[in-house]
Amino acid sequence: MGFFSFFTKEKKETLDKGLSKTKENIFTKISKTLVGKSKVDDDVLDQLEEILISADVGVDTTLKIISHLQERVQRDKYVGTNELNGMLKEEITTLLTEHNAEEHDDFSFATPHKPYVIMVVGVNGVGKTTTIGKLAYQFKQAGKSVMLGASDTFRAAAVDQLTIWSERVGVPIVSQGMNSDPASVAFDTVKSAVAKDVDVVLIDTAGRLHNKIGLMNELSKIKKVMQKVIPDAPHEVLLVLDASTGQNAIEQAKQFTEATDVNALALTKLDGTAKGGVIIGISDQFKVPVRYIGLGEKMTDLQVFNSKAFVDSLFE
Repeated sequence: MGFFSFFTKEKKETLDKGLSKTKENIFTKISKTLVGKSKVDDDVLDQLEEILISADVGVDTTLKIISHLQERVQRDKYVGTNELNGMLKEEITTLLTEHNAEEHDDFSFATPHKPYVIMVVGVNGVGKTTTIGKLAYQFKQAGKSVMLGASDTFRAAAVDQLTIWSERVGVPIVSQGMNSDPASVAFDTVKSAVAKDVDVVLIDTAGRLHNKIGLMNELSKIKKVMQKVIPDAPHEVLLVLDASTGQNAIEQAKQFTEATDVNALALTKLDGTAKGGVIIGISDQFKVPVRYIGLGEKMTDLQVFNSKAFVDSLFE
C-alpha cells in the first residue's frame, strides 16, 4: 500500500469517497479541456485557471499555480497534455506541504503539552460542535483522556448539544448553562483538567460574528483566564469551516484570523461538496495548517489531515 500503509482500508475509502465530488468537478473538466490537444499552451492554462477558480481554490492561489505552470512550460518549451496532471499535482502538493509541515498519521500523536488545550472557533452551522464531539471520540479511541468545556453560552442549544456529545462519547463536560460567563466556564474546565490529569481539553466558543471587536474581546478574555491556570493555553486555536460554502469559508477565515490567533483549521462536509479545492486556497492564503477534515456523518469520518494523502487521493 506504500504511503497509505498507515491508513486502514476503511480510512482510505472514506477519504476517496469524501473527495469524489471535488475530483469529478476538477478532473472531468480538465479532461474535456484537453480533448484534441497535444501540448499545454496558453489556451489550456486559461481554461485550467477557470476550472480551479470554479472549484473554489481561490483567485490568488489559482494565479500562483498557473504562474508556476507557465514558467515550467516556457522553460521546457514543449510540455505534453499528458504531463499536466502530474505538474498540477506537484504544485498543489508544494503549496499544501509548505503550510502543513507538522503532520500526523492519526489521533495517537503525542501532544506537546498536558493538558493539550484546543479552543474551537467558528460560526454557527459549520459543524463546530459536531466536530468537537468527533474529536473527543477520536482522541479517546487513540487512548487519550478528554474533557469538554461548554463556553458557547450564547445559545442554550449549544450547551445541550455538547452535553449530548459528552454522554455519547463518554467524556466529562464542564458547563454552567446558557448566558453564563464563557471565560468562567473555560477557567473551570482547564482547572478541572489539570486536577484530573486530562490529556486533551476541547473548549467550545460562541459561533457568531456580531462584530470583530466584540468577538476579539470575548475570545481574548477566554484565553486570558485559561492562562491563569495554564500560561501557554490555548495550544491550538482551531477554526472550523464548512467546505461546502466555498468562498464564504474563505471570508470566515479572514474574519476569524483577524479576530484571534488561529493556528489550525478543520474543514467539514467535504463529502457533500464539489468545492473541496477550498482547502488549497485557505491553507495558502492564510498560512494556517489544516489539521482535520470531515468526510461524512460517522464519528470515524473525521480524519487527521495529511496533505500527501489528500493530494494522492485527489489525483488518484
